[in-house]
Amino acid sequence: MTAARVFVAQMVGLAVFGPDGERIGKIRDAVVALRVDDLPPRVLGLVVELVTRQRIFVPMLRVTAIDPGAVTLSTGMVNLRRFARRPNEALVVGQLLDAPVRIAEAGEDAIVVDAAIEPTRSRDWVVGRLAVRHRRGRLARRGQVRVVEWSAVSGLTLSGADQGAERLLAVFEGMRAADVAAALHELPDERRYEVVDALHDERLADVFQELSENDQRDLLRHLDYDRAADILEAMDPDDAADLLGELPEAESDRLLELMEPEESAPLRRLLRYSSDTAGGLMTPEPLILRPDATVAEALARVRNPDVPPALASMVFVARPPTATPTGRYLGCVHLQRLLREPPSHLVAGMVDAELARMHPESPLAEVTRYFAAYNLVCGPVVDDDDHLLGAVTVDDVLDHLLPSGWRDRASATNGTEAAAVRQVTGG
Repeated sequence: MTAARVFVAQMVGLAVFGPDGERIGKIRDAVVALRVDDLPPRVLGLVVELVTRQRIFVPMLRVTAIDPGAVTLSTGMVNLRRFARRPNEALVVGQLLDAPVRIAEAGEDAIVVDAAIEPTRSRDWVVGRLAVRHRRGRLARRGQVRVVEWSAVSGLTLSGADQGAERLLAVFEGMRAADVAAALHELPDERRYEVVDALHDERLADVFQELSENDQRDLLRHLDYDRAADILEAMDPDDAADLLGELPEAESDRLLELMEPEESAPLRRLLRYSSDTAGGLMTPEPLILRPDATVAEALARVRNPDVPPALASMVFVARPPTATPTGRYLGCVHLQRLLREPPSHLVAGMVDAELARMHPESPLAEVTRYFAAYNLVCGPVVDDDDHLLGAVTVDDVLDHLLPSGWRDRASATNGTEAAAVRQVTGG
């Protein structure tokens, strides 16, 4: 039976057993993810010393029980690679214990003597409490020990005020773009600009798409025009068009002129439509196939990790050319249908030609009813001449249905998602 709260220093030396009762080694430390806020850090796993004296990393998902006398692991392979701490990680015993902290409420200095880890409702483990000893003069050992909430102390978080951009980049590595965007929102301007300058263009483009309109404009104006144009080229066309639409016309035109013609052309087409119509919401780069394409070809396109899940739910079939605006639009094929058919079959034989289409001038209310009526996450936008112009995804609809500035409010109220560092699954 796993205890509800376990102090890490007291776990050191506990035997570790596999699911069959075989002894694997003993606990030497716990690994936590550094954060950019003051929320409790996630426990990534345990450092286990094998009988050969080699230390390995065991993810917390593998831990089934922490008892007073032993730790038990679940069934599965153990990565025997030697443990090496990553830049966005810290060792509880090796680094957090004896660290000086400040107890905010009492205004007193203390040192950390132990850290308690505890499970959350999502089955993650976090460092929820710290055992601290008050410091009196230069001798800490005479102080009283007390257990406090993680949020009650300062000095252990990776805050933007006292860390360089290089360290922040290490923490942001592997985080979802939306979480990086929310974390950037909380940083001081100077530190935010340093991080933006250090991010490579593709990564920054992903983050830009998750920023609020205010943050987008601020950071875009921080960049020089050439790099700003490069970022817009790397963004999804619909998101880039939304951003350009928020800028003064002269500024927008200058950025479009700096972009490569083949990159700016779809943005110019999107900017013709109001942002609250299907034409303004759509992406001009859905998955489009010729009617003689096979199921295997369609699934290969769907498997592309760069294709967002919503767009991957449906492929569209059209006569050449297959770049938007396409030749005559024939219909769509749902992903579930592709999965049920032999790889050699042609997509032309399974086209859904009856699914209703959206017109580029369809207002937001009509687009919303479309998705509600057909239970879809992606739908085609077709003009009066039967040319496929693009596709609207449900996430774009939600972006426009939510109140203006919702990303700013989400960043302020949802700190857990704002700076969550990914869980490491190996040592």
